[in-house]
Amino acid sequence: MNSIYEKINSYYTDKIKIHGATPKGVDWNGEESQFVRFEQLSKIINKDLFSINDIGCGYGKYFEFLQNRFLNFNYYGFDLSKEMIKNAKSLYSNKGGGGFMQVDNLKNIKKADYSVASGIFSVKMEHNKSEWLSYILATLEEMNEKSIKGFSFNMLTKYSDKEYMKDNLYYADPLFIFDYCKRNFSKQVALLHDYGLYEFTILVKKDI
Repeated sequence: MNSIYEKINSYYTDKIKIHGATPKGVDWNGEESQFVRFEQLSKIINKDLFSINDIGCGYGKYFEFLQNRFLNFNYYGFDLSKEMIKNAKSLYSNKGGGGFMQVDNLKNIKKADYSVASGIFSVKMEHNKSEWLSYILATLEEMNEKSIKGFSFNMLTKYSDKEYMKDNLYYADPLFIFDYCKRNFSKQVALLHDYGLYEFTILVKKDI
């Protein structure tokens, strides 16, 4: 698992050094789709007073998104890349309510009401599908452990158009992921696959 973390770190550190604190700096196409993803992930939140862990926070754009929609929350952003965290702190440290930290894994982060992860399961690089799925499931186990009320995440879908699929990306089976979360984490699980992108979002709710 450590080798996967190291390669993810290197991949995204290179991206933000090249593109800066922009959607391309976290390997997204543009800001519009970035906000569509944030909207889906935030459907896990059911009230205005909460704490939230942003896993793979990049340069912290989700914190800005939350600030524009909620009045009272505690945000904690975590990323493997020191370069990402440096950019996040530069952009948002004076905005209040946000804390950013570089971490090597999720075991040592504190629990929060919610956890979200956007895009951290997409770029498998040269890893085979079995290795990458093991990384995904281990990360979901940690997210579940660190989330009191629920967590959400997105993944590229295997229902993407074949001609646009890339070898270095991981396209998940949404039904398998839904079933895994339902069996292992909560009876209250939602699969969102209807928002115009070649991906899906899973919401795991522990409090109804």
